[in-house]
Amino acid sequence: MKVGTDGVLLGAWCPVKVERGMNRFLDVGTGSGLIALMLAQRCETAAIDAIDIDAEAVCQAAENFAQSPWAGRLSVQQISLQEFVKNRVGQYDLVVSNPPYFVNSLKNPDALRQAARHTDTLSYSDLVACAAQLLREDGVLALILPAEAEAVLADEAAKAGLFPFRVTHVYSKPGNPVKRVLAAFRKGEHGECEKDVLYIESENAPRSEEYAELTREFYL
Repeated sequence: MKVGTDGVLLGAWCPVKVERGMNRFLDVGTGSGLIALMLAQRCETAAIDAIDIDAEAVCQAAENFAQSPWAGRLSVQQISLQEFVKNRVGQYDLVVSNPPYFVNSLKNPDALRQAARHTDTLSYSDLVACAAQLLREDGVLALILPAEAEAVLADEAAKAGLFPFRVTHVYSKPGNPVKRVLAAFRKGEHGECEKDVLYIESENAPRSEEYAELTREFYL
């Protein structure tokens, strides 16, 4: 599970307000553990649980957690979200996920990569329904998803009682179509939603000033 731009974006962007006392986070489909590690770096009071259905990913995340400065606040478990939710209702301030996507695209012949990149094992409806159960009353669900899935995800989230309060459309560079959507949802709030855009690259540089500023604490 390589470190990708999607994970870096979500780990740096997702709402974490230490002053609100947010102290229990869940990373769904953790892969290498990247987002969980970023959250541990950003919030020194947080305990972060991570889950994944792939045994090799869990081993990799566990190794990365153990070698990090935040090992005591990070844990990982091989389990599906559908199973995990059964005994942990209302426990989390933040649920974050870089979820499976490519819903109708050609399958990857590598079964592990396929499971990581397709919604066969975790549909958007299951993801938001489980997240709604896991979140505390003022909890937040933060996701990154393909632009074409934005409307579908918003509909599924609304059915689960989750409504967007911040959305960022991500472009690879000016002039290109929107590539990804970063979205944050809260329970029971169907109010105004803050919307903005982010360009990964500028016309003359591989990283835009906005992207460099957002991620500056995480790149060497």
